[in-house]
Amino acid sequence: MKAGYTIRMGFAGLGVNKMRSSLTVLGVVIGVAAVISLMSVGRGSQAVITNNIEAMGTNLIFVYPGATSQGGIRGALGSASTLTLEDAEAISDSTLAPAVVAVAPQVNSFAQVVAGRQNTRTQVIGVTPEYQSVRNYQLEQGNFISASQVKSRAKVVVLGSSVSETLFGLRSPIGESVKVNGIQYEVIGVLKSKGGTGFGVSDDIILAPITTVQERLSMQRTVSGGRSVSSINIQVKSSADIDAATQQISAILRKRHNIVAQDDFTITSQQDMIQTLKESTGVFVLLLGAIAGISLLVGGIGIMNIMLVSVTERTREIGIRKSVGARRQDILLQFLVESATLSLLGGGIGILVGWGISRLISGINISSTTINTVMSADILILAVSVSAAIGIVFGLYPAYRAARLNPIDALRYE
Repeated sequence: MKAGYTIRMGFAGLGVNKMRSSLTVLGVVIGVAAVISLMSVGRGSQAVITNNIEAMGTNLIFVYPGATSQGGIRGALGSASTLTLEDAEAISDSTLAPAVVAVAPQVNSFAQVVAGRQNTRTQVIGVTPEYQSVRNYQLEQGNFISASQVKSRAKVVVLGSSVSETLFGLRSPIGESVKVNGIQYEVIGVLKSKGGTGFGVSDDIILAPITTVQERLSMQRTVSGGRSVSSINIQVKSSADIDAATQQISAILRKRHNIVAQDDFTITSQQDMIQTLKESTGVFVLLLGAIAGISLLVGGIGIMNIMLVSVTERTREIGIRKSVGARRQDILLQFLVESATLSLLGGGIGILVGWGISRLISGINISSTTINTVMSADILILAVSVSAAIGIVFGLYPAYRAARLNPIDALRYE
């Protein structure tokens, strides 16, 4: 028999029981829609994290102190106090590190901040003027911290947007005073909001001159008794210069710290952070896809079940077709067409439903977290490919069972 006629017979077989076919398609629709919507949520989370890291600045290298070791037990990264302002000044020397554009050390601390009857506990970061450009901060109002204020250990602060709103509401805080751990500081600026979560929490902070924070808020000391810094932010000329800059920075610090064996510092780049987080979130995306894939598997089992029922109900039809010349491959193709049609139809509708769900939930806030979704072509291709494969794989056994029926036994079947 001609393949075209066999395919038409396959389509016609689906119309025999429309309700049953519709319910079978619904199982595939749910599976495909679940895969698309959940994976788009995972991709959206991945994109948000990447954007938050990129918002920190461009072509960045971060130098952190090493880890302490006591009794053979190694502490967490940064638990040692090994970096100083002098280290940052040495790295900024263009003759020693020509690949470096700007250097911005910082000191991290936490403090209770009070303005009138309002108060909040937040992170206070001691910085230098270079911190603004290196970490890509913009001012909403006022001025940033100047070199003279760093030198004089001035009691001035620049507020993050959320801290400003918490303490002063909608009015301008410029020129107002806040108490940081009981000591009065003057507000000289307010940062523009960066938003975001995780690495992007840049609004709930206060910036102050690094020397002021070292003197009044930070208790970190180096082995020699000097005041240490929490980390050093370094901007290089381009992403192509990151490896060269890393080598130059390592050479400077090893010489300054008289290191012979193990380094007492750790260097990581922005690209390293992005790559690590992409790998981590990639696992999360695959996990979401696998969970949703269970729904597709159930849909495939539904297809197999309905096709087996169809083979049983149409045994006499198969016998008649074989008796008038239909070959095994004709019967096999007919039932494969039916199962593949069910899965592809479900896949097509599932794409539309999944896309609609993805658009619907994008931007929804849940417990102060905004859901972001990203729809990409590979997700759609994956969903359709898997649904088509499921139709063929789960329809293969029923089709094979129908194809190998003996025509005489089939004609006798009641």
